[in-house]
Amino acid sequence: MKLTALCFAALLSLAPLAHAQHNHSHAAAATSLTDGTIKKVDKPAGKLTIAHGTIENIGMPPMTMSFTVAEPKMLDAVKAGDKVRFAVESRKGVLTVTKLEAAR
Repeated sequence: MKLTALCFAALLSLAPLAHAQHNHSHAAAATSLTDGTIKKVDKPAGKLTIAHGTIENIGMPPMTMSFTVAEPKMLDAVKAGDKVRFAVESRKGVLTVTKLEAAR
């Protein structure tokens, strides 16, 4: 009985460490950038169409699709054909570009 209690206590002491590692890896995935090419800038709709590689943090395979942008000024920073790096998050169920920069 004492051994079971000791094992349980040991597992509980490791739980915060496991939780911290999970949160750290999730945060890193959320901020990772994906390479893409701007296919269309739709200012009236507030969207960018991007041909992109795998977006790890949302589990999306490579494809071309439209995304809402978090800030309208992002639409002024790019044009069709531009190579970019970007981050996407789901905000209230809408896939949204949260970071956008020119590819190097």
